[in-house]
Amino acid sequence: MTSLKKILVVDDEAHIRMLYAEELGEDGYDVVTAEDGAGLLDLIEKENPNVVVLDIKMADYNGLDLLQDIRNKYYDLPVILCSAYDTFQDDMKAIAADHYVVKSFDLAELKQKITEVLA
Repeated sequence: MTSLKKILVVDDEAHIRMLYAEELGEDGYDVVTAEDGAGLLDLIEKENPNVVVLDIKMADYNGLDLLQDIRNKYYDLPVILCSAYDTFQDDMKAIAADHYVVKSFDLAELKQKITEVLA
């Protein structure tokens, strides 16, 4: 039996976490969510996700800074930045991410990027 691929969703908006967890769960993924970057590296250590979907603009955290923290400790862990704003695509810190997806209630692009990084 193969184990489910695990996705860690980090987003400060509860409805986004719920939407992603439900949709990705229906696609057969094991989804773990976090509402902010508090203890994120410890959570990654504990949950051992196959990919992280990371919001950029959160109330008390900058996703680009969290991305740097993840890269420093888990260099090979795929990270998909997910933001309502496309302006961050040009940020130099964003190039450390595997993909950049503009948030949408249609998760087709996000699902495609997840499939790509898990392939």
